[in-house]
Amino acid sequence: MEQTAQRRTAGGVEYEFVRKKVKNINLRVRADGTAAVSAPLRMPAAQVDAFVASRAEWIRTAQAKARARADAAAARPVPDRAAALAEFTRMSELVYPLFAEELGGQRPALQVRSMKSRWGVCSPAKRQITLALELYSQPPAAQIYVVVHEYCHFRVPNHSPAFWAEVERILPDWKARRRLLRP
Repeated sequence: MEQTAQRRTAGGVEYEFVRKKVKNINLRVRADGTAAVSAPLRMPAAQVDAFVASRAEWIRTAQAKARARADAAAARPVPDRAAALAEFTRMSELVYPLFAEELGGQRPALQVRSMKSRWGVCSPAKRQITLALELYSQPPAAQIYVVVHEYCHFRVPNHSPAFWAEVERILPDWKARRRLLRP
């Protein structure tokens, strides 16, 4: 039976501890920087504390990265949706001719919305590409990479080697462009 979370400290790290029906100790640092640990129902708390203490340096590093990401996100102004859509539409117009045949001469619908965990989504069945509003704050080279990436899903709907070969055929420097997206 799962218990309610309790606050504990080990190795100078404060963390949220919960017992669950799991086989191993699971440690994660959330986007807000808090550390959370789940452990098997019968595992002694002292064993969990020792585990957390042994990984204290990793936790502190991950928390610092989470804080830096949060600070960077807070410092960036929220982009204007209309401006983002206009820019992404311009980029889409550059990429579309490479895919016109697959799309039967019909441009995909382009949408912009706020997304926390993705830069873009392609829905081939709906003939639609949705781009993250936050992408507008990224370098243009990274933006065009995401547009090309999503268009390539009209040819290959997954992330198989064939998909990445298609991306590379269009953007030989796609790896460098993708790295620009990382905080």
